[in-house]
Amino acid sequence: MSHEARIKQSWLDNAAAWTTAVRGGHIASRRAGTDAAIVDAALARRPSRLLDAGCGEGWLSRAIARHGVEVTGFDGSSHLIETARQAGAAHYLHLTYDEFMANPAQAGRLFDAVVFNFSLFTENIGPVLVAARRVMQRGSALLIQTVHPFTDAADEDYADGWREENFENLPGEFRTPMPWYFRTMQTWVNSVIRAGFRIAELREPLDADSGRPLSLIIIATSE
Repeated sequence: MSHEARIKQSWLDNAAAWTTAVRGGHIASRRAGTDAAIVDAALARRPSRLLDAGCGEGWLSRAIARHGVEVTGFDGSSHLIETARQAGAAHYLHLTYDEFMANPAQAGRLFDAVVFNFSLFTENIGPVLVAARRVMQRGSALLIQTVHPFTDAADEDYADGWREENFENLPGEFRTPMPWYFRTMQTWVNSVIRAGFRIAELREPLDADSGRPLSLIIIATSE
């Protein structure tokens, strides 16, 4: 099974456990500031229509929608999308990245912000970023929050490559490990630029206790 197929299977197998972890506040980095950081970054762009790509059970869509923004979220897991729909507040679509890339307009059009919040795990992210650009108005904002490359490279070589998440620090029954592709800061920035965006800002939310970065947020605009 390919890395990409394993990623998809992991999200199908772990949907219920992931929902419990998110809604129960069991993810330390989120409590420490990554949730607030992406909400603040998105709202700072003053969007009226926002697309939450890889929205999972919908927490970010709900958080943004509370501020009067029209939000559409999509995800490839039918279980996660059904869970999101039950909570309401936004419009949710069961849509895989492959389907989105084949026909971006299925997710809607003329968004002035698109967010990928810890939802880019595969090696070749160029096509999905290009698909996102096609549903955005000119000058709109692309926001990506991801694991901070410097922090995650502390115990491994600082080089692009596949790694694996076992969810061992989270409660609940996570049945399937998930491969994910690590990128250096250089690779992240170049990937966004090659997809036709201009980098506008980088944010590095810090852990108040350790002083280390919790995540990397890339903010770019469509050309």
